[in-house]
Amino acid sequence: MKEQWNRQVYIQMFENLRNEQVAEPMKAYMKHHFPFLGIKSPERKELLKTFFSTYSVPERSQLHEEVMAIFEMPEREYQYAAIALLSKNQKHLTLEDLAFCEKLITEKSWWDSIDSIAPSIVGTIVLKNRVNGERIMRQWSGSDNMWLNRAAILHQLKYKKETNEKFLMEIILGHAESNEFFIQKAIGWVLREYAKTDPEFVIHFVASNVLKPLSKREALKNIT
Repeated sequence: MKEQWNRQVYIQMFENLRNEQVAEPMKAYMKHHFPFLGIKSPERKELLKTFFSTYSVPERSQLHEEVMAIFEMPEREYQYAAIALLSKNQKHLTLEDLAFCEKLITEKSWWDSIDSIAPSIVGTIVLKNRVNGERIMRQWSGSDNMWLNRAAILHQLKYKKETNEKFLMEIILGHAESNEFFIQKAIGWVLREYAKTDPEFVIHFVASNVLKPLSKREALKNIT
């Protein structure tokens, strides 16, 4: 029997690994957008594994509140910790949780948090209800918020044979002319990943449409 969820213990485990010497280069790598505790990815993953083997996740009614309380803490590792907590519940999340995901995407935004939320958490939710989920992804794709655009592009990243090719093309072509690096990169990434499932589709799509050089290069990177 696992112990009851305890936010204070969760936070303290991170605080115990605070390392200012490591934090400085991590901050520099992320263009000084966020302060860091100085916990490297392998340490963080081991910490989370240890915690979740001992403690349960919050009750469904408390989940958003607990996730946001951690997410709003200053150091970047706490955004990772909050997203990891939400991810532990992703099988139970529904379309109603997409509004909360949108809040996480549009606050403290950078590629690392969006790329943790969009393919796994958002992607899992949309896959349960394609019609209504894709309707919301279409709204995100049309948003003025670039990070929501990126999330919409990437939500099918892990779908493999379940990819809706028509919808994938629609979203990509809606942003194909974007000069934004993070959008061009997302287009290339999602196509490169889908090429593992259907390389002929990707080759034909890239050849038949005008994409930015970065998107095209990334899409075809692993196709021989």
